[in-house]
Amino acid sequence: MIVVLPGWIFGGFLAAQLLVGGLLWLLSNSPLSPLGAINENLLTSAAAALIYLVTLGLVIGLPWIIKKRRTTLSDLGLHRLPTWMDIWTAPAGLVVYFLISTALIYLATVLLSGFDVTEVQNTGFESLSQRYEYALAFLTLVVIAPVAEEVLFRGYLFGKLKKFVPIWIAILVTSLLFGFIHGAWNVAIDTFALSIVLCLLRLSTGSLWAPILLHMTKNGIAFYFLFINPTLLNTLGG
Repeated sequence: MIVVLPGWIFGGFLAAQLLVGGLLWLLSNSPLSPLGAINENLLTSAAAALIYLVTLGLVIGLPWIIKKRRTTLSDLGLHRLPTWMDIWTAPAGLVVYFLISTALIYLATVLLSGFDVTEVQNTGFESLSQRYEYALAFLTLVVIAPVAEEVLFRGYLFGKLKKFVPIWIAILVTSLLFGFIHGAWNVAIDTFALSIVLCLLRLSTGSLWAPILLHMTKNGIAFYFLFINPTLLNTLGG
């Protein structure tokens, strides 16, 4: 399980990207393709949402259809509505995440030759100018991505792993995979730290709502620095 489940998640995500990418390629090369008239950021948003939807369908749906291995809302941590505890726990988790991330990135800077702490993750959104483009990017990065990723990683993967292995191994495996899929070293380390806290929130609250709220908050802060006020970090850094 410690290898199969992470491999299943990664394979599902990769398969979804290939399926959606292939579909878009076929449509774009069709003589009657409507894609040329669609705004690029709108297309990016739709593609991202579709990739997450297909990934969830493959990862959670296929075992249910083929082997009758049903994953319930309780398994995913979505068996109840959010509570005030979830709402107040998320900001505390944000502080802990910042501290862990800062410490790990500092260690990486000291120990890893050529480590680039300034490398920026490619979000797929470029040259935002219209209000609806900002709204689409916000919806994709701050709402859709956190919800889908929490269901996949802290809901499905971590929820199942902790039934078969010690909690600390389930947290480590989940967080390593979560960091790995985010690419660049600095982003991977940061999201690894985030995942540790998200897993702990899932454990402490017994639900996925606090992790979702923390993930949304973190992505919302990143969205502000990337798209709303990108010069602020440079200003703060001197």
